[in-house]
Amino acid sequence: MKILVANIGSTSFKYRLFESESMTAVAQGRVERIGQPGGACPDYDSAIRACLDDLAKQGQTVDCVGFKAVFAGPLSGARRVDEELLAAMEDYSFFAPAHNPPYIAAMRAFAKTLPETPLVALLETAFFQEMDDAALTYSVPYEWKELHGIRRYGFHGASHRAASERARQLCGDNIRHISCHLGGSSSMAAIRNGVAIDTSFGMSPQSGLPHNNRTGDLDVFAALYVMKKKSISVDQMAAILGCQSGLAGVSGTSGDVRDIDEGCARGDARCRLALDVMIRAVRHYMGAFFVSLGGLDVVTFTGGIGENGADIRERICDGLEILGIQLDTECNCTAKGEALLSTPDSEVQVWMFPADEERIVARAALEVLTPPEARK
Repeated sequence: MKILVANIGSTSFKYRLFESESMTAVAQGRVERIGQPGGACPDYDSAIRACLDDLAKQGQTVDCVGFKAVFAGPLSGARRVDEELLAAMEDYSFFAPAHNPPYIAAMRAFAKTLPETPLVALLETAFFQEMDDAALTYSVPYEWKELHGIRRYGFHGASHRAASERARQLCGDNIRHISCHLGGSSSMAAIRNGVAIDTSFGMSPQSGLPHNNRTGDLDVFAALYVMKKKSISVDQMAAILGCQSGLAGVSGTSGDVRDIDEGCARGDARCRLALDVMIRAVRHYMGAFFVSLGGLDVVTFTGGIGENGADIRERICDGLEILGIQLDTECNCTAKGEALLSTPDSEVQVWMFPADEERIVARAALEVLTPPEARK
């Protein structure tokens, strides 16, 4: 079986085609600037046709399409794409405005273009389904949770699952692991023996660590106060917190760490502050998760910043010998791809892993489509 994994952005579409038996990628590609000036594709329908045409030229077929879907509220896990799932994603789009609408559009486009091909979604919340109820519950009126699904969910599940699986292969099954996915969107997870017990994310992908242009953790009364003072509507404040905040809001740049690094090199104090805020947040969760796990065996870094930000990794780990972390400065500066970054005598192993989310989605899609009696 050939499984096409579609990684959908607001104006982009990256794809990898997996052979199910070996779970190896046999083709990949990307379509950028969908619906944007200068882009080759005006919409997802045409982008999908371009993808399928490209695969056909390579002699490849598509038997299933898998999606790294973000948020459908209480609907989670890996599941066939149907109207129930699409309706839930639409209902919860307020919480994931940069993610859900393009995924919904792409899912509908694939269903129209490949009507006989099964579509499977792995929800980003799936990895966190076994978290303790105390870790999931907000201290708000309990009926909010019962009636509206107001609780912590966790995201980046495919990335954290991939990091957990690789860490267990390298370091053993029974490990206490802090997984750091740092990029345009960032999060951390506390994982014990392969099971997530805590996450930096909350109800929405706007929470937790500061992101490229999304706020991260914020005292809700700060937003309410500004709304009241400036007569800002709910939708206006949601746009500010989801598009004009995070590293962009602090630094006054795009929020891309490469732009912030350039600002720091020029001596821009706000750019330096933006990085300080992000690093402080990572270290804050590092300490909290150390306590939740009752110790620590492995720390992993992945994502665009996690894989390429040697200076940020060093600043995060600086002075954390008290947690058993000793970073090898030379290895950290020169490492590429998968690499051990800690010193030989470090009590905690620190690893850098390339992102491997698509393989997790492909495997989940295969499991959904495999009859129970045929599973090993």
